[in-house]
Amino acid sequence: MKNSFNLIRLLLISLALVQFGFAQQITSPKEHFGFNIGDDYQLASFTQTEDYFKKLDQQSDRLKYTVIGKTEEGRDQCMLIVSSPENLQNLEEYKKISTSLARAEMTEEEAKSLSQKGKSIVWIDGGLHSTEVVGMHQLIQIAYLLASSNDAETKKILDNTIVLLVHANPDGQELVTNWYMREKTPEKRSSNFVPVLYQKYAGHDNNRDFFMLNLKETQNMARQLFVEWVPQIMYNHHQTAPAGAVVAGAPYRDPFNYVFDPLLMSGIDALGAAMANRLNVENKPGYTAKDGSVFSTWYNGGLRTTTYFHNIMGLLTEMIGNPTPFEIPLVPNRLIPNNDTQNPVLPQVWHFQQSIDYSTSLNYAILNYASRYKDEVLYNIYKMGRNSIERGSKDFWALSPSRVAVIDTALQQAKRKDPKIESNRAEERKLLGSLFNDKDLRDPRGYIIPSDQPDFVKATDFINALIQNGIEIKQASNDFTVNGKKYAKDSYIIKTDQAFRPHILDMFEAQDHPDDFQYPGGPPIPPYDAAGWTLAYLMDVKFDRVLDDFNGPFQNLEIGKMIQLPEVAKSKGKFLKLPATINESFRISNDLLKQGKNVWRDESNGDIYVENKADVKLNFATATSNNLPKKSKKLKPMRIALWDTYGGSMPSGWLRFLLEQYHYNFDVVYAPDIDKGNLNAKYDIIIFPGNSIPRFGSSQSAGGYYSRMPAEAPENIPSPYKERWGRTSVEKTIPVLKSFLENGGKVLTIGSSSDLAEHLEIGIENHLVDANKIELKRTDFYTPGSVLTAKVGKDSHSTWGYEDEIDVYYSNDNLYKITNPEIKPILWFDSEKVLKSGWSWGQKYLKDGVLAFEAPVGKGTLVSFGNDINFRAQTHGTFKLLFNQLM
Repeated sequence: MKNSFNLIRLLLISLALVQFGFAQQITSPKEHFGFNIGDDYQLASFTQTEDYFKKLDQQSDRLKYTVIGKTEEGRDQCMLIVSSPENLQNLEEYKKISTSLARAEMTEEEAKSLSQKGKSIVWIDGGLHSTEVVGMHQLIQIAYLLASSNDAETKKILDNTIVLLVHANPDGQELVTNWYMREKTPEKRSSNFVPVLYQKYAGHDNNRDFFMLNLKETQNMARQLFVEWVPQIMYNHHQTAPAGAVVAGAPYRDPFNYVFDPLLMSGIDALGAAMANRLNVENKPGYTAKDGSVFSTWYNGGLRTTTYFHNIMGLLTEMIGNPTPFEIPLVPNRLIPNNDTQNPVLPQVWHFQQSIDYSTSLNYAILNYASRYKDEVLYNIYKMGRNSIERGSKDFWALSPSRVAVIDTALQQAKRKDPKIESNRAEERKLLGSLFNDKDLRDPRGYIIPSDQPDFVKATDFINALIQNGIEIKQASNDFTVNGKKYAKDSYIIKTDQAFRPHILDMFEAQDHPDDFQYPGGPPIPPYDAAGWTLAYLMDVKFDRVLDDFNGPFQNLEIGKMIQLPEVAKSKGKFLKLPATINESFRISNDLLKQGKNVWRDESNGDIYVENKADVKLNFATATSNNLPKKSKKLKPMRIALWDTYGGSMPSGWLRFLLEQYHYNFDVVYAPDIDKGNLNAKYDIIIFPGNSIPRFGSSQSAGGYYSRMPAEAPENIPSPYKERWGRTSVEKTIPVLKSFLENGGKVLTIGSSSDLAEHLEIGIENHLVDANKIELKRTDFYTPGSVLTAKVGKDSHSTWGYEDEIDVYYSNDNLYKITNPEIKPILWFDSEKVLKSGWSWGQKYLKDGVLAFEAPVGKGTLVSFGNDINFRAQTHGTFKLLFNQLM
């Protein structure tokens, strides 16, 4: 008996040693990087991180390294798939279960069965905003812990869950880490004044690209989120928390978008409770939610927020933390416990390791939830998808402020007739018919995008944005008729009886943002990013809303496969007409100009003419002719300069992206370059995007983060970045630009940079003033990012290719009154009701305001747009306003 006992002991010890040996095979971060993740003054580069992730892939049977695409700078964008070895052997099966449940095209019994069989899929990303260094480093730490830990909780998570650990911005991590670590003395290290944008074009705006999907990184992630996997939960790590808190997270403040299923919101609430509860159990104070921070669930377009429109429970946390220790400030009103901040944190010195520990706890909170409630999480995404399909298959009236206002108006009218109606609930209920009996107020059953519209190439770009978001698209194989209207072959059809119906409605329908104020009569509460963004409006896509079910010769296009328009056969004729209405005409023209080919423009309407040669390929049908128009003018490439600044400007970055996409040649210039003068010898036109010109009436230089940088570059700024240091100024830059204009140059200002016109004193005034010419207060006028309808001046080459009206993106932008008769208005508002999507408080003040104009200055021309006509490279409908200036 004793010998048997000793043998058992020996076997147990041997087994423990074997397990210990296996654990030792997983390289720790300290062994790989030379420091622990979270050590003060230490950051890991992408090169080091990529090597570590590949090493984990080799050492652990719980982890699989994959590449989901290339970044804008050509690096591999990686995703780690982490689960139990058994689950990794059956990834394709679990992926199919996840996508099938998300698309919800099955019976409830089938869904319940698959929910039992499947594994919950959880997405955790890091590094999107690269200067927010906690996000990327927590990803390294959680990868190591999931690959190496053998505690019961981790094992259960691995058994029940498949975790997708996604690197959101490899390029930015390499940039920021190398910048921070360039100082040999740790205490001198700082991430201040990174010299360029941490995403090649967008910088911080890389988190605003997820319905448009311009950028390679967002395209890569969207494919995994909305086509390949469709996880039930996604967690997006960011920085930083509000002053006096450690981390801001779910649940979020109102309003939430009215297209959401209520299951989505209750699910986010449950996950937020799990996160807060975990921190409270572990004595980690400082979690704030709801009105404790600015974050809401209204906006579409962010990495987190776009997932909501696909029935995915998206989570955001904003965490404090930096490898350089700092102090949490004293904010007295944060110290009072409430439902927003249940467990306040006291002011203290804060170290990077604490932020990593908090992030790890929050990761485990959601992974534990996904593991513990696996069946429910899987079934609920099916249920939300099924609800969407059913709503899109019948008459359905969504509730939103304008819809409820219809009922309220009926109630107020009824009260005037019968003050006692509120005591008669049956009669009161009948008033709901004011909405629910109005068939014109139903949600559409679908949308038709005609193939014979002026710019079908642009419409196809819109469809491709939907396709990348996992939307099911149909295309007509023949001509057809709906509601008496004939449609041509190849028209696109988007039905709303599909699981991702919320995203479809959000891309076609107006956002109906509520009036949202701090208190009655008080200032408005800014929405998180924007109030309205309807993409079909911003892209000027022509479409029809269909309120009843319809069918036709429709073919289903492959989910997730982008459309490549075929080459179109050209008619005979010496010249091809490239219509001014088509954005693609400008790309083709630029290519031909670069090749030294002849290109002409009709000065009467802006149409472009090129020689009908075999090497000119078109993806749209067009006319030919044997003669050029009488007013045709031969073009030559313009010498274009685009302003940028040290550190990188996001508006300039998006313009750079757009100009590259349409194949323009241009130089990027900085304030020191401009201030040297002699600009006419180098350039025909200089483009100033938002925040590049000093605000009029202010002693400050151009706005944005880098307006706060010192006048002189710090000694440790290397070349060539040191030579870019500086800001445009009233004293130096404005006189140089005036001379450039007077000597025949053209200046194009966009957004706040239209202040240049006021600096030049050419005869314009601020339109947004009261009767005493005092600037309107925000309590009187406030229009955050929204879609408005503007009138178009047709007597200008700036507006070639446009109809009488155009939808524009407007965000409390400059609006003018013209006092000089030589200035020609290009865009203006002619009504007190110009809001099309979003929110405009006091929109009556917009009436008669001029949004864009052309002004002669000496021999040159100043063209100013008060709004951003190329906003985030999303506003395809107003791109031609830019392109018309460049040829």
